[in-house]
Amino acid sequence: MASAALELMGFFLGLLGMLGTLVATVLPYWQISAHIGSNIVTAVANMRGLWMECVYQSTGAFQCETYNSMLALPSDLQASRALMVISLVLSVLAIAVAVPGMQCTICMDGTGAVKSRVAGAGGGLFLAAGFLALIPVAWTTHEVVQTFYQPALPASMKFEIGECLYVGLASALISMLGGGLLCVSCCDEQDGGRGRRPGGGYPYPIGGGMAGTGLRTTSQTYRNPTLQAGSRGQTLLRSTSGSSQLSTHGVQGTKKPTAAGYDITGYV
Repeated sequence: MASAALELMGFFLGLLGMLGTLVATVLPYWQISAHIGSNIVTAVANMRGLWMECVYQSTGAFQCETYNSMLALPSDLQASRALMVISLVLSVLAIAVAVPGMQCTICMDGTGAVKSRVAGAGGGLFLAAGFLALIPVAWTTHEVVQTFYQPALPASMKFEIGECLYVGLASALISMLGGGLLCVSCCDEQDGGRGRRPGGGYPYPIGGGMAGTGLRTTSQTYRNPTLQAGSRGQTLLRSTSGSSQLSTHGVQGTKKPTAAGYDITGYV
């Protein structure tokens, strides 16, 4: 049975992973020009991202230009865009679904296993979001490494792994870890959701059934401090059955409670 602390940890890890995925999606530091060979000393550094290409000069000038046409982009870049955006959308949906299903919230309280399933669904969405974000990051990393070691390619056209790829990889793994922790809450379904807080209502002490009568008695003790000493400690015995109510003295073999004072229900 998952604890509330475990669910909170999973939720915040998923939220952190979503923020990291957003940063990796927006910033252009996916590929950075490599300073090797004849290109070891240069005054210009090129950077490429999913949405723009930037140039940094040694004078401090930083210029970026967005890609003008989406259809003219390579197919791998278009797929990376789509996967990162879908990952962000799934992360937002995971947050919206996981919040009502967590034990620390009062939404859907008293529904038992349904609340556990909702938290597990949010964890599954976090897992899917992390996996979708991992695909373009790994894909781009493999392409950069493969291109870097091509001997026929000029040094000025080779790129290295940018910071956004590291951030995207870490964010994807964190999202998957947070989703896995939230999915553990589905184990509450095995015990019928007893790990969840019960619904509304006041816990009254219920007595055992009477032998041979098939009746279940519920006894409560009330005490009124304003009454006189002769009438203090009055008791009330209520017997309930499936079809009718019996009076206090009509039930045979019923033993009146003799305890005086405050009972566990807190009534005065």
